[in-house]
Amino acid sequence: MKKQSAVLVTGGAGYIGSHVVRQLAEVGERVIVLDNLSTGFAESVLHGDLIVGDTGDRDTVLAILREYRVDAVMHFAAHTVVPESVRDPLKYYGNNTSSTRNLLECCQEAGVKHFVFSSTAAVYGTPDGGLASEETPTRPINPYGRSKLMSEWMLHDLSQVTDLNYVTFRYFNVAGCDPYARIGQSTPNATLLIKVACETAIGKRAQLKIFGTDYPTPDGTGVRDFIHVEDLAEAHRLGLEYLRNGGDSSVFNCGYGHGYSVREVLDSVQRVTGKSLTIEEVARRPGDPPRLIADSGRLHQRLGWKPRYDDLDFIVETAWNWERRVSAPKSQGPWLAPVR
Repeated sequence: MKKQSAVLVTGGAGYIGSHVVRQLAEVGERVIVLDNLSTGFAESVLHGDLIVGDTGDRDTVLAILREYRVDAVMHFAAHTVVPESVRDPLKYYGNNTSSTRNLLECCQEAGVKHFVFSSTAAVYGTPDGGLASEETPTRPINPYGRSKLMSEWMLHDLSQVTDLNYVTFRYFNVAGCDPYARIGQSTPNATLLIKVACETAIGKRAQLKIFGTDYPTPDGTGVRDFIHVEDLAEAHRLGLEYLRNGGDSSVFNCGYGHGYSVREVLDSVQRVTGKSLTIEEVARRPGDPPRLIADSGRLHQRLGWKPRYDDLDFIVETAWNWERRVSAPKSQGPWLAPVR
């Protein structure tokens, strides 16, 4: 009997990738995960086969594509911390750009037809008015955004001369965790605001910082479009379905189309957790735009995406329950009930 073709998920042991892996498996996909576990966790891979390795290792990648009859690749493996990219740009161009080139070359050689790419709203830089559609000019203001945009260009150019079709998803601010608390955001020294705030609420951090209180926004703090990781993962599943049904190569923004300021997010965390946060106000960080909101109409219209978790308190609640779970004694066992 012929083996079922597989989906290769690079970085599938990480925060976003692990949620996508779970959703793919739940609809019957055969999933292979490639992750070097530098920031991911083997225990987060709830389904499929986990292969520990790098996307920059050409022999490993090509062997996986051929052995498992991979017809689609979802590429999440990347460094994602904006301030770190400013301090160490070559790390980001090496992993995010050069390794992606290697992966694309392997896909071309193995005849992979479909590619789903994890990109970022950082490719827009500081758009006029703080609202970005897919047609907004790409003017990244940090190496992280530039490293991702270079990969977008490579993917586009390759698709012009081969039969590889792709979907690129430009993420805005991903947050929250699986409502059943099976997997979540566990990256050490995480920088995502809601994760940091929940760690502060539970006592893992003594305090948190607001970077910049003098932005031209209603309360002076940065405004971002926060999207629940489950809704983002669903967009990826729909994107793969779209490509397999003959959809043209496309770019999609992933966000809810409205934003919350840093102060509003911290108010929500204090409201949901019942904890008072110790907050220090400091200067702006380099590379942070004042406001960044998604125009995600294309995602709704072309993929039929219908988000389920567009609620700030719910996003925070799932992140908080994950933090409580990973901080609880092992004897308590897994949580079996959803958040709500």
